[in-house]
Amino acid sequence: MEIQNIKKVRKQLGLTQSGLAKESNVSQSLIAKIESGNLDPAYSNAKKIFKALNTISEKIEMKADDIAQPRIISVRPDSDIKSAIRLMKKHNISQLPVVEDNNAVGMLSESIILDAVMDNKKGCIREIMKDSPPVISGTASVQVVSGLLKFFPIVLVSKKGRLNGVITKSDLLEKLR
Repeated sequence: MEIQNIKKVRKQLGLTQSGLAKESNVSQSLIAKIESGNLDPAYSNAKKIFKALNTISEKIEMKADDIAQPRIISVRPDSDIKSAIRLMKKHNISQLPVVEDNNAVGMLSESIILDAVMDNKKGCIREIMKDSPPVISGTASVQVVSGLLKFFPIVLVSKKGRLNGVITKSDLLEKLR
């Protein structure tokens, strides 16, 4: 971050000059002079201000838990393909995690099912499922979630070793909107 960006970042975080001054342990007039470009702060003061802005930013940054849908609609690996299709249709979703004993063991999507149907596969999901989607901590940042969703249709969220949420691209877009 650069000195000339302090005002912009402060406003994005919803802070007043007084609030930033208090958090960074400098005077409000110092913040005002820096933001107006009338003063180039001492290194120690700039460091205090940047540290305060980073700390506040980390506190209010959206985490995976803030985005995740708590209800995980999933199938078991020994379920049949028809039941997976019914479940996806019922809930209007295009992918499902395959879960066994609260562990993600695979992934199922409309494309995977379509390929299986076209190849006349009628067995259980275990035979057609793909690798499991990523499982992340609820404290993972929105940047981590966004990066993973570029490569996977869903991301699962866990807490203390138990799956407790799912995030799709539409969930992320909804929260960011």
